[in-house]
Amino acid sequence: MTKKKFALLVFAFFIIINATESQVTFKPGLRAGVGFSNLGFHGDFKPDFYVGALGQINLTKRYSLQPEINYSRQGANNLEQTQYYYDEGTYIGQNVYHDVSIDYLSVGMINKFTFKTGFLVQFGPTIDFIVKSNLPYSDSDVDLGFVSGVGYKLPSGLIIEGRFKANILDNFGSYNDGYYYQENNYSPSFTFQIGVSYAFGKK
Repeated sequence: MTKKKFALLVFAFFIIINATESQVTFKPGLRAGVGFSNLGFHGDFKPDFYVGALGQINLTKRYSLQPEINYSRQGANNLEQTQYYYDEGTYIGQNVYHDVSIDYLSVGMINKFTFKTGFLVQFGPTIDFIVKSNLPYSDSDVDLGFVSGVGYKLPSGLIIEGRFKANILDNFGSYNDGYYYQENNYSPSFTFQIGVSYAFGKK
């Protein structure tokens, strides 16, 4: 199944729910913020941004299901990698350090519980597609992730939120002619996100 078909199926499913359940309401929205990511604690945290669109499907007064599409820039700075080269019949290893950037297009399905005080809890799975990176090699361009976090909804409807996101299938490495170059295993990678979101419509 292609990425485009998968995204269309996800949103078609929730459009059908909205049309058939009169008590269900749908509100489109936006989200954006900064993220601090790393790869298996082998480097320094990389600060960058994320931005996305959401659809808030209010199933009850306190519970909503929120499909999302986010663009997230992740990776790590000064990432420790092991490089091997061939010298006089022996492979010799040395540690080198690189800044790694991985840009994901993420499709998520977030469960969100909002309490009377405005405090909210959110969690759910994501499927992440690598759209750009400076990695020499990756096992796959598709990764599975999980998001959990908390937030606070202001009277204006603006939500201030903090999330922890983990990608659990990352496994990067490479092989080049003339020498053997192997990156360490960086699973899982993770990101701490701080930002805001807003769903349009009646409060």
